[in-house]
Order: sequence, then structure tokens, then C-alpha cells
Amino acid sequence: MASKKKPQPRTTAAPALKEIATLRVELAHIDPLIWRRVQVPWNILLPELHRVLQCVMGWQDSHLHSFQMGTVEYGIPDEAEEHGMKDERRVRLDQALGKSVREFSYLYDFGDHWEHRLVVEEIAGAKPDWRYPLCLAGERACPPEDVGGPPGYGNFLEAIRQPDHPEHEEFLRWVGGVFDPEGFDLNSINRALRDRR
Repeated sequence: MASKKKPQPRTTAAPALKEIATLRVELAHIDPLIWRRVQVPWNILLPELHRVLQCVMGWQDSHLHSFQMGTVEYGIPDEAEEHGMKDERRVRLDQALGKSVREFSYLYDFGDHWEHRLVVEEIAGAKPDWRYPLCLAGERACPPEDVGGPPGYGNFLEAIRQPDHPEHEEFLRWVGGVFDPEGFDLNSINRALRDRR
């Protein structure tokens, strides 16, 4: 009598990453420049890219956002149709950019209008022992949320740098007591990226 083989449990391993895009992210209309260099899967979905950008820049994800890629604008489903955008949910970065587009924009907070310029610097094979997404470099702190966009951020910095400014104390209280515009902590950003996986 032949013995029956026991069925083996199915394991569904995550597919191995093949291609990684290195993106340079710059916050527009701010001087000196606030920027990050981040590596993400080339086939990352746009909602996931949004979450990565929030993390590496230091935003709190409390406002609307959109992506402008070539002539097409993508956004979240509740707002996309109202603003004439396409639904971003099932759109991958490689699909949206195609073979020719290598620069695009990401807008966060339609009121403060934080425009980010993104450049695809390189597409290369993933390193098997590395965990992605990964922030490689950057400079300067993200502005506080709801500070009033680039002009408001300029006013905020002027006030906190001058102890005799009429809004000095008020702004410091509002921001939690201290703010270092030059502050950038690569390790903290990568820890946050790991924690959100």
C-alpha cells in the first residue's frame, strides 16, 4: 500500500526587488535648499511613495497631496475627481513616468503649497542585503506644518532668530520651544522608514 504524501504548506515569500530608483527630492522656493536623496523600489505604488516622502521630509501627513508626472496629475481617490486628477491608488512610479520622464513634482498641503521637485538620478539593481526604502543623504530640517508655506516659513525663521522680534516668544511656544532649521538626522529618518514597513 502506497503511503500518501502530506501536503506541504504554501509559503508566499515577498517578491525580490529587482530595480531601485534613486530620487533627489528638493523643497521648492526655499533658500537655503532643503533636500533629501532616497532610494525606493522603481515599481513603488504612488500612495506608498507619498508615505515615504512624508517620512523622509518630516511632514505629518495631515493634508492633501498630489503628483504631477508629465501632463498627468494623480491624487487620492476622495479628492482626485473633484480636482481633475487621476486616482493614484494602483499607479506605480515606473508606469507613471514611463521611459522618458525623469523629473516630476509632489505637492503637499494645497493651502501652504509645499512643492517638491523630484529627479530620478539612477535606476539600478537592488542590493540583496539592503532594506528599502532608504534615505541616503539630505540637508536641513523640514518646516513646521501649517507655518504658511514658503513665505510664512521665512517670517517664522526671522522671528525665532531675533529675540526682540514681536512674535519671537509666540512662535517658539507654537513650535514646542526650539527649532533648528539646520537640523537633519539621517539615522532617525531611516529608523522611521524601518518602523513604517
